Amino acid sequence: MSATTVRQCPGCGAKNRVPARHVADTGTCGRCRTALPPSAEPIEANSEMFDDVVAQTKVPVLVDFWAPWCGPCRMAAPEVSKAARAVAGNAVVLKVNTDENPDLAQRFGIQSIPTFLVFQAGTPVRRQAGAVGSDALLRMVLPD
Repeated sequence: MSATTVRQCPGCGAKNRVPARHVADTGTCGRCRTALPPSAEPIEANSEMFDDVVAQTKVPVLVDFWAPWCGPCRMAAPEVSKAARAVAGNAVVLKVNTDENPDLAQRFGIQSIPTFLVFQAGTPVRRQAGAVGSDALLRMVLPD
């Protein structure tokens, strides 16, 4: 079973399930047929969601490895949200809580948080340890 996110329709307010592979796509509300814009907020991901999005999404995926007790992570959170809004439709932003998903942190050798990884076609292509601003995150995701 593929992981899904829920996207609320801006027209009628209905909640629509969106498969992980389509989180960067414009969809259509199942109730009123209004266009559902691509995700413009960071998506909280568990292991299943992470694997589905990274493997199936055709756009770059920026992953923020963080923890709720981490001061620099809390400072970076608004910058991560700002970057997610800026790349909506052209990339996806995931947030992975390392306390809840230690398997992912271990799999990618996360030794400090926040750490940001960019994936393309399921492969990590860029890495940044430490809090950075949205401009640096944008350069990581869309370097051209």
